[in-house]
Amino acid sequence: MDFRGKKYERGSNWSDPEVVELLQLWADESVQMELESCLRNQHVFNRIAEVLREKGIHRTGDQCREKIKKMKLEYRRIKDNSKAPRGGRTWKFYEVMDRVLTSRPALAYGSLGGSMMAQQVLQGSMVESYHHQFASSGLPFGHSQHPELMEIKCFSEPSMANSSRIQNVVPRPGFSALHRLRKKRKGQRVKDPLDDLLLKTLTSQRAMEERFLQMEERRFQRDLDVEERRMQLEQRRFELEREHEFRMFNVFAQMLSILKQSHSGSSSSLAMPRGLDFSQALSEIAGMGGGGGGDLQEMRARPLTERRVDMHGFCNTGDFQRSPYLSARGNIANVFRGSTEEGYKAYHADKYDEDKNPNGIINFGTSENKLCFDLMSKRISLGKRSKHSTVLRRLQEHLQLNKRTVILYQLTQTDMNLMEPPLLQYPDWKGHMFLREEVARFLTYYCKAPAPLKAENVIVLNGCGSLFSALATVLCDPGEAVLIATPFYGGITQSVFLYGNVKLVYAYLDSKITGTSTRPFQLTVEKLEKALQDARAEGVTVRALILLNPQNPLGDIYSLSELRDYLEFAKRHELHVIVDEIYMLSVFDESATFHSVLGMDRLPDPQRTHVMWGISKDFAVSGIRFGTLYTENQDVANAVGSLCYFHGVCGPVQHKVAQLLRDRDWINQVYLRANHARLKAAHTYVTDELKTLGVPFLNRNAGFFVWIDFRKYLRTGTFEEEMLLWRRFLDNKVLLSCGKAFECSEPGWFRIIFADKTHRLQLGMQRIRKVLEEREQEILAEEKEQPCQSDQDGKADSTDEVIFVSRHQEPTCAGSSNLGDLIGLLQQQMRSSDWLQKNTAEQFAQEKPEIYDVFSKLVGKQ
Repeated sequence: MDFRGKKYERGSNWSDPEVVELLQLWADESVQMELESCLRNQHVFNRIAEVLREKGIHRTGDQCREKIKKMKLEYRRIKDNSKAPRGGRTWKFYEVMDRVLTSRPALAYGSLGGSMMAQQVLQGSMVESYHHQFASSGLPFGHSQHPELMEIKCFSEPSMANSSRIQNVVPRPGFSALHRLRKKRKGQRVKDPLDDLLLKTLTSQRAMEERFLQMEERRFQRDLDVEERRMQLEQRRFELEREHEFRMFNVFAQMLSILKQSHSGSSSSLAMPRGLDFSQALSEIAGMGGGGGGDLQEMRARPLTERRVDMHGFCNTGDFQRSPYLSARGNIANVFRGSTEEGYKAYHADKYDEDKNPNGIINFGTSENKLCFDLMSKRISLGKRSKHSTVLRRLQEHLQLNKRTVILYQLTQTDMNLMEPPLLQYPDWKGHMFLREEVARFLTYYCKAPAPLKAENVIVLNGCGSLFSALATVLCDPGEAVLIATPFYGGITQSVFLYGNVKLVYAYLDSKITGTSTRPFQLTVEKLEKALQDARAEGVTVRALILLNPQNPLGDIYSLSELRDYLEFAKRHELHVIVDEIYMLSVFDESATFHSVLGMDRLPDPQRTHVMWGISKDFAVSGIRFGTLYTENQDVANAVGSLCYFHGVCGPVQHKVAQLLRDRDWINQVYLRANHARLKAAHTYVTDELKTLGVPFLNRNAGFFVWIDFRKYLRTGTFEEEMLLWRRFLDNKVLLSCGKAFECSEPGWFRIIFADKTHRLQLGMQRIRKVLEEREQEILAEEKEQPCQSDQDGKADSTDEVIFVSRHQEPTCAGSSNLGDLIGLLQQQMRSSDWLQKNTAEQFAQEKPEIYDVFSKLVGKQ
């Protein structure tokens, strides 16, 4: 894969066959003459890279040049140390490099049985045909009609397919006398000190010229970027003016309509509920027909009231028509669509099936665990066998019961299938007491609560979405807001807004590590404080804070100290805290530890702390709508309990869930072990594929998702480009979730769900790879004439936190970076680098004792 604009990529190791192909091209006489006859040789290596790509080796010209440079350094190091490489081992490419760099006769080496054999080989028609292929691939060096080539083939003794031999070609009898004379004179000039001084002068002059040209290219590109930015701002200003005019025209039209209906005596039909601002939101839907484009600065520059609603991002505004049969609230619900509705419709209309529809859409966008359906379906459908199964077999033997009677008896003895009369009647709307007691014991055990949790503090609803709606309704008045960090699970917006007209205030997180942050997208109290103060400055009342732990879509797990800081922040500002821990049992790596709020020794404000959990994620049963709320505030419990009348769970399902939660042996010994192992294997496969593609991603060990950075595949950093890429994936039959669905402030981030079967993961990643490769080729074709921004581009960095290919990172200069940014960057590099482990003081003292002695003396004088 070719990444223009990067000098090299860390971790792109060359295999022996790839090095053989590279040396075979680089050692060609015409290539050597071309490299010697020009000061700037980048185009030569670019042509070599093109020939390598035709042979199936995807390398850039910069990577080829860097590899040759490293091999030259290794050759000189060995030559200066009298051919004694590190560890006493012989470097397999030494003789080849020595022949090319000293113009010695061609030698060929093969490794057979540990011995070295030298042979001189003349290349015939194979050389001419290969040179013809090289020239036809766009690399016409033109200095030699029939250049000599070097062919190196790696093989082992047992298998000729893996054999290793190195064949070098001696000059032909008819080789150009002029070129041999030139080599002879070149060898004589190297011995002259004046020639050496002249060579250094020319090299320095060439480096200065290259540096000057690079600076000019960067200046020119900056000017282009500034002009493009100015045009974008001008276009944005024009669009805002049009939107404002359209909104004013809409208000004027509504006033005329109201006056007309008032005159006819029917104005009462348009009355809106007092205290609600659905009419305002409705006018925004009608007036704002644009898309949610723009970058981070434009988004944050918008007023909070506009950002919090952002209704045009969730409503079908293109063909919006206000229905006379609906209220203002009904009209909003009529046009409201979730952030994933379009993808859902396409997926259900063309769902992938291995046998019936192999060309259908593969769903990597819905957060479902599809790895453990086999375990859960058996456990929920039949349950555990009765302890009286032995007695049953004896009865069958002695009484010879018929088969139908045996099956009926077995079904009645399973712990899941029970239909007692109380389960068919109206329950306590908070849930049957036997279930609430079991939930309290379950949460006490798995949340590691310091004291047993109480059943009267447990409330049962049909899913956590209903819990968000109920809590938003009972904690906030219409028009008030809840604070949440972005990106976040987009379904929360629909849950809190549609019922209670409660809005969201965003604390924006981004991928840059600045200030007190130590990892990308880190939530800090400072960011919460800023978002809260900005909302209050605009007159918005914030009543609560939502925390997702583990976080969806990032996969972050908050530490105890972080949780305590968030809860203390909420206590200072008298905010309720809604903690969603629905993925608490889906932490699949032993190195990561989950800390529940219910496991804390002391809550800063227990009357304003409310914890949610459900079985849909941790137990792979998203079709069973079951969620629980634990709160010590009885007023909140009673208020939410009143809404349970609309969100209750049927009795048979409550019985099944109670039996499931009670069976702790099966959960610990069977289900969780299998679930964690399967999640870890699927996560490893997807992340390895992303590393192979060179795609940055956030590396976490919880949940079913990976947060991926596709920003380099966007032509411009806008959400319109993000949506085009999302549709490109959907057209290629793979459904992902784009960052806009999670209110991410940086366009280009996507969420992929990896909790799926292996064959679907493989096929889905193949389709993703195809889209990315096509997209990359298109972008490269468009940028072919643009100057290379090699200095501004970062280099690939693979760490435990995040893999960055930071071509979208803005260059950091000393004048614009502050001390906090530098410290944060230094901390990240120290955590991610293993240089200190590989380079110890003892090792340095052994390798360079003279320098170590001088350093020790200097340290002793301090």
